[in-house]
Amino acid sequence: MPTRSSDLITLGLRIRHYRSERGFTLDQLGERVGLAGSQLSLIENGRREPKLSTLQALATALDVQVIDLLNTEAPNTRAALEIELARAQKNPLYGALGLPQVKVTKGMPLAAIESLLGLHRELARRASEAIATPEEARRANTELRERMRDQDNYMPDIEQLAEDRVRASGHVFGALTHREVSVMAEQLGFSLIYVNDLPGSTRSVTDLVNRRIYLPPASIPGGHGLRSMALQAMGHRLLGHERPNSYAEFLWQRLQINYFAAACLMPQDASVAFLSHAKRERELSVEDFRDAFGVTHEAAALRLTNLATSHLDMPLHFLRVTGDGALQKGYENDGLPLPADVTGSIEGQFVCKQWSARSAFTHTNRTTEFYQYTDTPVGTFWSATQTGAMDGGEFSISVGVPFAQARWFRGRETTQRAVSRCPDESCCRRPASDMSSRWAGKAWPSARLHAHVLSPLPSGTFPGVDDTEVYEFLEAHAAE
Repeated sequence: MPTRSSDLITLGLRIRHYRSERGFTLDQLGERVGLAGSQLSLIENGRREPKLSTLQALATALDVQVIDLLNTEAPNTRAALEIELARAQKNPLYGALGLPQVKVTKGMPLAAIESLLGLHRELARRASEAIATPEEARRANTELRERMRDQDNYMPDIEQLAEDRVRASGHVFGALTHREVSVMAEQLGFSLIYVNDLPGSTRSVTDLVNRRIYLPPASIPGGHGLRSMALQAMGHRLLGHERPNSYAEFLWQRLQINYFAAACLMPQDASVAFLSHAKRERELSVEDFRDAFGVTHEAAALRLTNLATSHLDMPLHFLRVTGDGALQKGYENDGLPLPADVTGSIEGQFVCKQWSARSAFTHTNRTTEFYQYTDTPVGTFWSATQTGAMDGGEFSISVGVPFAQARWFRGRETTQRAVSRCPDESCCRRPASDMSSRWAGKAWPSARLHAHVLSPLPSGTFPGVDDTEVYEFLEAHAAE
């Protein structure tokens, strides 16, 4: 049975097509299948989903097979245009204009439908050419997060590609070495060049003419090691990426190369073997996973989200939170209620003060993970949190699971427990009533404004990258 609105529209148009071919009116066909003509009209207009029994009755009355009605192809050219127009009018891009939707009637000229579609197509084209605003970035990021949640953050094709490339480099066990990464580049026909003058807007630059990958001479802040940066640059070539046509495509490519790099640094077979053994011993730990493969704590935590559900049958969540409680990155397929704005975006939203992602900052011993159970409105979760600091301030990395899964992890015996009522604002976002009565109207704080909130991403061939700097850099090094 169809479930999406676009499927219902196609279904309705196919029913109308066959009804018109048979010469039935709405009332005549409705009488044959036990429906009022008005009810059948709702089905034909894609506004009501018919029961299977109704579909079978319609197919019999129209002398077709049910599969003919469920075919996802438009029955004719006009119907295809009507479907495209219906989808365009449901697009948020059009909805943002505040204009009414045009109802396509049987008597509407084909030229009118084509004209309306032309306007919608031009609107979409101009929007895609605009620079990436923070709103566009947040929307694209939200869609990508939901897409990865649907597939449990797992990409088997890239897993296999990484396994093949790592094996071809001669790697056998342990952490992937810089030498092996260089061999991988050589096998692609590239050489790795370390320079001090990379453009400030880039992490690496690939010269496709001279087959060079330029990298900084040392790891940049934030744990992005040279191995990872080199692997990401190679990932673009191995995955056949072309210049992104939209900011959403740019984010998708970035996610793919990050995934490829992580799958090379922590190969699937070795990682699953390590994690499966730790689960059997009830000693799962991000710390141990990190140390076994020589990566950062964040990289190990993210890699765990790739493999835990698909190979350990375990839902989980991941959080990276700033010292003031703002969510920078988040993933969940275990039902943890991540804070989100009205658009569904989680970036920049503040997590509950009772969660370990924030309470861990108050503990003095930060060399090891902090463990905590948290009771939430949707159930109890266990989490392990590691804190750290960068030039931009403190941050925490958390990995957690539902209560029933905690038994597989080191730290499950913790007595640290908290209660979170968020998103109920009385939990931690609304001041106590007695405090409010004392201070309401008597305080005037000066808010700190984050510059990126108002700044659009620089335009260019690749979002955020200064084309002029990159081309000048390549010119300077091409003759070397």
